[in-house]
Amino acid sequence: MNFTDLRVFKAVVEEGGIVKAAHKLHRVPSNISTRIKQLETAVGIPLFHRDRQRLHLAPSGEVLLGYAERLIGLSEEARHVVSGAAPHGLLKLGALESTTASRLPGILADFHRRYPDVRLELTTGTNDALVSAVAERRLDAAFIAEPPSARGLAYLPVFRESLVVISSQDHAPIARARDAEGQSLIAFPHGCAYRRVLQRWLKRESLATSRVLELSSYHAIVACVAAGAGIALMPEAVLDAMPQALVRRNRIPRAQSEMVTPLIWRRGEISPPVLALRTLLALVVKGSGRKGERMKAGK
Repeated sequence: MNFTDLRVFKAVVEEGGIVKAAHKLHRVPSNISTRIKQLETAVGIPLFHRDRQRLHLAPSGEVLLGYAERLIGLSEEARHVVSGAAPHGLLKLGALESTTASRLPGILADFHRRYPDVRLELTTGTNDALVSAVAERRLDAAFIAEPPSARGLAYLPVFRESLVVISSQDHAPIARARDAEGQSLIAFPHGCAYRRVLQRWLKRESLATSRVLELSSYHAIVACVAAGAGIALMPEAVLDAMPQALVRRNRIPRAQSEMVTPLIWRRGEISPPVLALRTLLALVVKGSGRKGERMKAGK
């Protein structure tokens, strides 16, 4: 099995037949047929069902197609990285809504200036939805709320987040979970890491509640909290980006409040656009570290 045979196989599947694949690859049909037969001999099983002049992809061919796409993609990535060519193409990036609103605007603008040939497609979602999308190759990379547990994913810690419990301004200060007794929780749907943090914090104080108002927008969450509909947990950086938010910020223990936002990607499959983003973020992290050192030194 070699890359040429895999490319021919992929072209036959995409074009729907040998003649069209031959035209696309600038080869004669007999050469395409020979390549397909060589590949089937190499794997030891037919890849197509043959019906007169038509080919129908067999189950074994569907399995091989997935591997062929990955191998060809990795080959292209390796060629671009080694050659030092500027990254181009599509970068399918995912992010939490909080990260998108409070952290990414400047970084994405800088990325666009540095790599104008990369087309960025941004998708927002919950922590768990983004992890699944990266693992299933629907996204190339994503900013999530906590380091991934899946072995097939690599990550780079990027942003430090400080979480606070917010309540209406006329609510008494919340120092412990029991201070929020009787309040509804306002949170993103299941799959949100911050929602799990809030629930863990409440349970640590033996407080359980099933009254949860699920919303998919931080602006809506803040508005409902301000109106007295309940309490919520959110990154303080998001509140800083909403100066008109009329809510009370309540601190919780550092064990629950301190989190680090990582960028995740599939281990061993980093594409040139993802590599470029990772490199840019490494500079951001390094710069933030130096700033912190200067602050500690009183400079």
